[in-house]
Amino acid sequence: MSGDIDLPDFGDVVAAHDRLRGHVARTPVLASPRFDERVGRRVVFKCENLQHAGAFKFRGASNALLQLEAARAAASGAGARVVATHSSGNHGAALARAAASIGWRCFVVVPHDASPVKVAAIRAAGAELVTCEPGLAPREAALAEVVARTGAEVVHPFDDSRVIAGQGTAALELLADHPQLEVLTAPVGGGGLLAGSALAARGMAPSCRVVGAEPEVADDAARSFHGGVRVGMPGSPPTIADGLRGSIGVRPYALFRRHVDDVVTVSEAAIVEAMRIALEDLRLLVEPSSAVPIAALLAGRIGGPGQRVGVILSGGNVDLSVCPFLAGRAGTSR
Repeated sequence: MSGDIDLPDFGDVVAAHDRLRGHVARTPVLASPRFDERVGRRVVFKCENLQHAGAFKFRGASNALLQLEAARAAASGAGARVVATHSSGNHGAALARAAASIGWRCFVVVPHDASPVKVAAIRAAGAELVTCEPGLAPREAALAEVVARTGAEVVHPFDDSRVIAGQGTAALELLADHPQLEVLTAPVGGGGLLAGSALAARGMAPSCRVVGAEPEVADDAARSFHGGVRVGMPGSPPTIADGLRGSIGVRPYALFRRHVDDVVTVSEAAIVEAMRIALEDLRLLVEPSSAVPIAALLAGRIGGPGQRVGVILSGGNVDLSVCPFLAGRAGTSR
């Protein structure tokens, strides 16, 4: 516990991994000698872009849903089988898919500036959509209205201990395969992935440094981490990494303070360039959020020469129309 909030620990990540067996994919880990040469490090990539629903979010959503279903069964089936959340895309699609798999109804509050590709994925997964203005406050208000109307159980996209523990299972698998990693990195939006990854690292490889990466124009996690006080991100920051527009959550921030070693930032141009390099070197098309730690590696901001670095590639749900080098527009300078 930290104050009056519950916080997950390494044991919760292990329990989530056991619970999720058979429900989530054990995604592959890839390496690229060409990329290693670029950055002067030995890098392995955990490919959550190949996870069900195209992102790591399926882990946390499934872990929460399975626990809700178990609690309902223990109560002899009492209560409605309805779940709700707010999401800019990947969490909503993941929760909808997880809910459909066990027969739950799912509502997702979506800001009107969300990626059309991701909104379509949420709808295709069977969710009932509610639109709202961009920004955390309008999203939370709309979610509260849905809960009041439907009696839904809330599964927050990142500020939920069950979700954080589920997200940490990707790093748990990566460290099981590569226990000698010296640095582990992941992108930061609300902070659930990095917080869960840090818990996994502290349990599996205590000496491994944990470093988050986020866009310069959505740098609330970096400012919170380095300033010692959690700060929010007003509105919807203008980053191509649409999955990282949310403000860092209370629980992730508390875990950052205990277990994360650094949070760095990168420019928008660097994010686009990192997407292009991931496609060239890894033959993987990753979404902008996934490319943020790649951009930080290319800039020499994560790890040192020769170090073994693990990267969580968070997702692969790309809106091709907003990516310059894929949409036929001029990209960044090479």
